[in-house]
Amino acid sequence: MKKLLLPIILFSSYISAQAPAGYYNGTTGLTGYALKSKIHDIISERNINWNYDNLQALYNQTDLDIYYDHDASNTTLLLDMYSEIPSGPDAYEYTTAQIISGAGAEGLGYNREHAVPQSTFNSNYPMYSDLHFVIPTDARINQLRNNYPYGIGNSTVHYTFSNSSKIANSAIPNYAYTNRVYEPINEFKGDIARMLLYFVARYEDKLPSFNYFTNINPAIDRSPLDGTAERAFDPEYIAMLIQWHNQDAVSQREIDRNNAIYSIQNNRNPFIDNPQWVNAIWGQSPDAVAPQAPSNLTVSQTGAYFANLSWSASSSSDVIGYNIYQNGTFLKSTKSTTISIDHLTPSTTYNYTVKAYDNGYLNSPDSNVASASTLNSDSFAKDLIISKYLEGTADNKAIEITNRTGHPVNLSDYRLSIQAYGNNNYYFPAPFEMEGVIQNNESFVIVNPNSNFSCFTISQAKFATAAPQMAFDGSRYLELRYKSATVDAIGVKNQSNSSTLANVSLYRKNTVNQPNLTFTINEWDSYPSDYCQNIGGTLSTIDPVASNKEFKIYPNPVNENLFVDGNEIENIKTAQIIDFSGKLIYTEKAPFKNKKNISVQNLPLGMYLLNLDGKIYQFIKR
Repeated sequence: MKKLLLPIILFSSYISAQAPAGYYNGTTGLTGYALKSKIHDIISERNINWNYDNLQALYNQTDLDIYYDHDASNTTLLLDMYSEIPSGPDAYEYTTAQIISGAGAEGLGYNREHAVPQSTFNSNYPMYSDLHFVIPTDARINQLRNNYPYGIGNSTVHYTFSNSSKIANSAIPNYAYTNRVYEPINEFKGDIARMLLYFVARYEDKLPSFNYFTNINPAIDRSPLDGTAERAFDPEYIAMLIQWHNQDAVSQREIDRNNAIYSIQNNRNPFIDNPQWVNAIWGQSPDAVAPQAPSNLTVSQTGAYFANLSWSASSSSDVIGYNIYQNGTFLKSTKSTTISIDHLTPSTTYNYTVKAYDNGYLNSPDSNVASASTLNSDSFAKDLIISKYLEGTADNKAIEITNRTGHPVNLSDYRLSIQAYGNNNYYFPAPFEMEGVIQNNESFVIVNPNSNFSCFTISQAKFATAAPQMAFDGSRYLELRYKSATVDAIGVKNQSNSSTLANVSLYRKNTVNQPNLTFTINEWDSYPSDYCQNIGGTLSTIDPVASNKEFKIYPNPVNENLFVDGNEIENIKTAQIIDFSGKLIYTEKAPFKNKKNISVQNLPLGMYLLNLDGKIYQFIKR
């Protein structure tokens, strides 16, 4: 098929449809893995994640073939990189309606192909339906590609396809892997390289937990991921991707697809917008000198279930992160010089050391040893807690989760799971994985992107997803998990909960400060379908009780004096301060007869309730 020359008007449209002003703020002057991490922060912020089933229709916006032999005004045919023949007529073409599950030959239908095999991330959301690397391809080629990596094939060819792409044994230069690879045609090698590089930037924090090494024999290990968050790929494999990227420049098709996906997912492929970043990140030459050790490792705070560590940075300039060891065993990595270690056991002593690592992944010597002894008990929650469950009309579905643990929580190991029923069995579809950090005394919202609530917008939610977890119908058991362990639950497992969860909004009572593995309806206040008040953000106020009087409290958090403003505050009869165990801390009669504030300077740090004649407000003492 012959390439179309795009009209000037279309090219002008491209020029005005690039990343919006400010999208890549903060990247100026950065290179190496620091640039990659900043890109990750940008392209991971407030994405809209659709259901895998939505992709079929969305391909009509992202993947129509207007670039080789079809007119942009009337084509309904997909561009399939696995079968496209740029120099002549294609052997076959598909519309989005021709989706199938499998095929015994080419040309029978297409699949939704994960350029990074879904076995890498166990088919979990949001990766499972990310349009930037899930593409329409011929079903037979997709089936034979299996989860083999892309690569350069040698003369041992197993399959040659209609556009001359092939599956052959690997000939990737200097690479230990010699098993099968799928080699696309030259026309699309850069496209595929930039998809893979997007994936390792977008999911940087999750890469170490993905299935990156499936066999102890590197000759047959199919995953080119190396288990690192920064470099991401084996060095020989990244060298091949850089070569593909440099030899096959960004095309108009990629630019248009990137813009279309941005309008759907609210994020972009940065290596299409800024091709020079590929070499700026991965073109560095690490030295062979191990970095200097970090020093002054100290335990700054402990609770019953957590310990906060801090240390002085290594003096070496090429350090990109720190490895933390608990009782001599590797625990986790961080780019910071502070970290919260959670899910500890009360009344237990732990010994910690830290090593710096550089951009060549050389480790420093150990820091000093710091011992942390957890408390027998504390006033904090032992884990995150589901604080609101909103089940409303159509797609009005939302979950609020609150951190009252006393420390920041990294969400990378947390997921939301929901139980479904089919084939006479209850089962759990692939979960929705979270990411980022939630601060102590903050709440965040997970919402269905098709929802239309009155009290907040989709852009205010931390996560917007149409994954099965946010398409619940008000009868299914739902749980918050840390890794594979249940943390908190709504509903009862292995049964319909329609009498409890349908057409209702549940708000956790403010006296409930701990998650519960067993759903207890007495812990919740029940409101009508679509009820929506005070969702997300820093904990400040709770739902108003019935009253005609409205008050404002400030500042929140507060250090010394908590001020109250509003109509007729001088008529308030009693002010009470209550902690989250329900203990009455302070009472004052006619508190605002001659002033507008209550002194809280003697309160211990923490979260409290202010009761003003039955009207309750939350505040934080810091």
